[in-house]
Amino acid sequence: MIINDIAPPISRINNEDIWVILLTVEQKVVSVVQEAPVKPAVLGNPAPLGLMGFGMTTILLCMKLAGLIPAESLGMIVAMGIFYGGIAQVIAGWLEYHKGNTFAGTAFTSFGLFWILFIAIQLLPTLGLAAAVDGKSMGALIGVWGLFMAYMFIATLNKPMIFRIIFGSATVLFFVIAIGDYTGEALIKTIGGYIGIFCGSCAFYLAMADILNETFGRKVLPIG
Repeated sequence: MIINDIAPPISRINNEDIWVILLTVEQKVVSVVQEAPVKPAVLGNPAPLGLMGFGMTTILLCMKLAGLIPAESLGMIVAMGIFYGGIAQVIAGWLEYHKGNTFAGTAFTSFGLFWILFIAIQLLPTLGLAAAVDGKSMGALIGVWGLFMAYMFIATLNKPMIFRIIFGSATVLFFVIAIGDYTGEALIKTIGGYIGIFCGSCAFYLAMADILNETFGRKVLPIG
């Protein structure tokens, strides 16, 4: 017992001894607390959330570009882009930064903010807050994002094959859509729509691989 180790016989205790005992006990308690092991916080894997946000939103938008769903689906895509493609990806990105993963943090945060930016471009003119963006300007914007995708693709060259497929097809997607917007050629944008469906499906696959492989503790879905 701590008290027995530091206290004099009860018959000789005075006020000064009491203060010495209390101070010593406090110091020993603080020492024990400081030496106690601290378990690090364990975070789940945020990558599937970000990949699903990117993949599912990309699939829906590109189905519209490919003419597989009607133009009236834009409201659904706007909602998806704000919440799952936008906010959810930004959250996943910040969690990846917290884990020390700069690549995933940059990818998810950037794509999340891209979706919010894209939705803002669609909504601001309807609210009377900005003029509608012309095709050439939109093509320039998407082209700049294509450059971003190109250097992110380079960063995947030492990663599993599925990463190279996702970022490689996304790079092609952005440049094809940029050309379609700049030239106004509907056929080019339709082709881009099918490329985007493929790209989004690959992201969806990687998200499911991460979840299933972790859940079952073995390789259920290969990622290359």
